[in-house]
Parts: sequence; structure tokens; C-alpha cells
Amino acid sequence: MLDYHYNEFIIVVISSQQLCMANAIGEKIKKLRQKKGISQARLSKEADLALNPIVKIETGENPNPTVETLEKIAKALEVSVTSLFEK
Repeated sequence: MLDYHYNEFIIVVISSQQLCMANAIGEKIKKLRQKKGISQARLSKEADLALNPIVKIETGENPNPTVETLEKIAKALEVSVTSLFEK
């Protein structure tokens, strides 16, 4: 029983870390987008993505965007994918 709760706690901690990373990436994308002076709709068009994924990534609702999605967003923002992970 103790192991079960311990494992459950670890899962929650990992999920919290992933959520923090997702929020950080979303905030970085939003900051870069605003610096470039474009809307979410414009970014979605330039990245060849639907608007919904852009909104969900920026708000942290999508904690696991695909590498392909991040590559498209980075290209549209004229930055490297790795820069999306920098503070």
C-alpha cells in the first residue's frame, strides 16, 4: 500500500514538471509571437497549423506538442526549436 502511494506521488511530480515545461514553452512562443507583432491566427497560417493547437500550446492546455509542431512554429517565428526551451 505504501509503495502504491509512493508511485502515485512520483507520477504527480512528473506530471507537474511536464506541466511547468509546457507552460514555459507556451509562454516563450507567446512572447516570441508578440515580439514579432503577429496574432495567433497569423502564426497558425505561417506555421501551416490550425489555430487551436497554437492557442492550446500558449495556454499550456497542450502539454505535449509534437516535435513537428514545434518545428513549424519555430520556423514561422524564425527561431530554432532549441530556443523555445531557453528561458
